[in-house]
Amino acid sequence: MIDIAIINNMPDAALRRTERQFTDLLDGASGAQPVRVRLHALPAVPRGEAGLAHVAAAYRPIDELWSHPPDALVVTGTEPRAGHLPDEPYWDALTGLVDWAAARRIPAMFSCLAAHAAVLHTDGIARLPLAEKCFGVFDHDVAADHPLMHGVGRAMKLPHTRWNRVDEAALTHAGYEVLSHAPEAGVGLFAREQDALWLFVQGHPEYDGPNLAREYRRDVQRFLLHERPSYPALPRNYFGHEETAALNAFRDIALTQRSIAAMDEFPEAMCAGRGCDTWREAAIRICANWLTAVIEARSPRKLRAMAL
Repeated sequence: MIDIAIINNMPDAALRRTERQFTDLLDGASGAQPVRVRLHALPAVPRGEAGLAHVAAAYRPIDELWSHPPDALVVTGTEPRAGHLPDEPYWDALTGLVDWAAARRIPAMFSCLAAHAAVLHTDGIARLPLAEKCFGVFDHDVAADHPLMHGVGRAMKLPHTRWNRVDEAALTHAGYEVLSHAPEAGVGLFAREQDALWLFVQGHPEYDGPNLAREYRRDVQRFLLHERPSYPALPRNYFGHEETAALNAFRDIALTQRSIAAMDEFPEAMCAGRGCDTWREAAIRICANWLTAVIEARSPRKLRAMAL
């Protein structure tokens, strides 16, 4: 049994979906080796009543990690609220978790903002703002000779949704290995192995097919509520021709009305699909390779703990 702790810091609206997506990915990758998932969340992440109630009912206290360390961690990001990561209310808790995992030599997977936070804290590599949102499904070249990428091939697809990036040259200078890179999206996955193997993901291999469609719809709604200044661009390399035409026609309506009432005409059927998650096979292969590394690291780490 592989004991995986998921520290899920996603906002309330995506909390349950992120649980399911990472759990499904781990289950799909585990093969004959069963995985036990336990859920934790950083208390300092801002939440509403529904989110707090769900965490209280379904999640374990974060302090339980210290007394019962897992075989590996999965740490999700969250939607940023501050202009600089150290100004986020959960920064001290998140970096404390990073330091604890490093000291205990625990393998980890850091997703999106959590990846940015980890490299900033450990190596001073600051994320850089993008001129426009990196949003869509992008073709990546793969470092196929790395053990984490075995069986993936020379290319893979990976969804991205972010407003920031980490610089590839800065990563390689600090000793990280870039595992996938897309001309349009930059680094997708990168890794570092010192006392434990850590996998960092700027994209979202855990996403299901409709995830980008849901996010696009959310951004349209935010525009109509005047919560964002500009109308969102369609995710790249994602919608088909018919869907694109319908969504662009709605865009004309939304720009004219700029009212939440316009959502009554939103082409839900056109935006609900994209069940073809073309990245899934590669995501499962990479996760399976990571779980293999977790198993290989477990015995030496447990022997060291017994000797303490």
